[in-house]
Amino acid sequence: MKKVLLVDDEILIRETIRDCIDWEKEGFIYCGDAPDGEVALPLIEQLQPDILITDILMPFMNGLELCSIVRKKMPDVKIIILSGHGEFEYARSALRMGVEEYCLKPLSAAEIITLLKVVSTKIDNEREEKARIEKLKQSESDKEIISQDKLLNDLCSGFIMTSEAIHLSASLHISLLAHYYVVAMMDIRYPGPSSSIQSDTLQESELLLIDTCRSLQQNNKHLMFQRSRTETVWILKGDSLDQLQQELQSFKETQRMISEEPSGLSVSVSVGIGSVQDRLQNVHLSFLEAEEEMHWRRLSRQNRHALRESFPGLLDPSLFLDRGKFVDFLKIGSPAQLEPFIIEYATALKDINWHTSAIGYYILNDLTLEVFRSAKDMYRHLSDPEETLNRLQQQIGMIRSWEETCSYLTELTVQFWSWRSRLYDKYGEMLIKVKEYIQCNYDKDSISLQAAAEHVEVSPSHLSKVFSQETGQTFIEYLTQTRIRKAMELLKTTSAKSFEIAFQVGYNDAHYFSNLFKRVTGMTTKEFRKNGLQDASLSRSEGEQLREL
Repeated sequence: MKKVLLVDDEILIRETIRDCIDWEKEGFIYCGDAPDGEVALPLIEQLQPDILITDILMPFMNGLELCSIVRKKMPDVKIIILSGHGEFEYARSALRMGVEEYCLKPLSAAEIITLLKVVSTKIDNEREEKARIEKLKQSESDKEIISQDKLLNDLCSGFIMTSEAIHLSASLHISLLAHYYVVAMMDIRYPGPSSSIQSDTLQESELLLIDTCRSLQQNNKHLMFQRSRTETVWILKGDSLDQLQQELQSFKETQRMISEEPSGLSVSVSVGIGSVQDRLQNVHLSFLEAEEEMHWRRLSRQNRHALRESFPGLLDPSLFLDRGKFVDFLKIGSPAQLEPFIIEYATALKDINWHTSAIGYYILNDLTLEVFRSAKDMYRHLSDPEETLNRLQQQIGMIRSWEETCSYLTELTVQFWSWRSRLYDKYGEMLIKVKEYIQCNYDKDSISLQAAAEHVEVSPSHLSKVFSQETGQTFIEYLTQTRIRKAMELLKTTSAKSFEIAFQVGYNDAHYFSNLFKRVTGMTTKEFRKNGLQDASLSRSEGEQLREL
């Protein structure tokens, strides 16, 4: 029902209109009246009428002045002028202000009702149209959010190529390009609806952790999407490694808060951080690493919670072995140092009675989970880590003495070293095959990272990462170095022209080859042939120059 307010300086007219119409029956509410515009204004602001009926000639503030003010302050209010004057100038001024109707007195009750219903219908139509537009805008906004979430999800999942991601991001007004990328991931699980968490039931440290997590989720600075009801994923970008490390501080601080929480949390939180990547297509690798780290951190956290529940009085952090010390030994220790290290390291466990207490199980399980998490950080492609973990956990359950504890720690160390040795050997064999492939195919313009990856049966992103880590060069840098060295050999030992040599080393564009040769060697092909210089005479190291390409 629309609210109607009447403004007229003649009390008889106001009373007649008020009393001669059954307002509720006709679908309206008569919310009040006033003798002039000045008195009417506060009533209009208070009562918020849908329709304003006003006279023009009134004392203190006339109807046109009132209409002008109402139109500016409350543009949705529909105005009907009932005037005893038919002058053209009055009507024209009223219409310029957007008045709906300009009618001459006197009007019967039936005419007023008809007039009000016409205006009421117009109000309904406008409101429906406004609601439709708002719904459409919301739909478009939701669609854009969904599209952004899908784009980021596909990018992290490896379902989209770099060129397509850049194209879609431009249409969504998202900036994806940067020098460096890293993915962070958080899983936060409340015991019930997050809105029902009572602050008076939580410890101060737990409240601080929850506030930190929510602050991260509400920060619009980074690209972010909700992977599931509990999991949030961030893609952090930076133009320098220092900048990216600064962006990661809040996530690392959250990890620290979780690990240092002295008692079990009613809210389960786990945070994983992937490795820094310098290519958009490798965001997928960082995502997988963040997911894996989050998984291992959650397992370690659950193990500690289980210990505290089983031994509520034993909350001393020194109960747990120094995990960092053990992992450091795994990285740099040697077989000759193994036995004395294990004996010294396990001394803290000598007093455990393995027959009557399960505390040793939790301590060794905690250390084992940390070893697996570190192994996943360093060697991303472990085969069947869950199966190996289950086997080792079963062994922990059968330990009954300190000597067996030392034997288990020795086996855990040997397992880690076997991963290290196996993966290095695997990479070494793969890299030999790739280099041989380049030596045999450098003269083909079709040679590419994709083709080399297919040759050794790995993904291009994995080959790119391993090749860079193990050789200190990218695939393209090594290929270019091979081609330029072969071109230098041909220039010194044959009389072939520059464009012929370009074709022989895999470049169809002789002009590009000439520019590239000069940028790498500091000389044109003609100057190089004339001077007969050796490879060692390059003006700068090949590696430095190739990195500038």
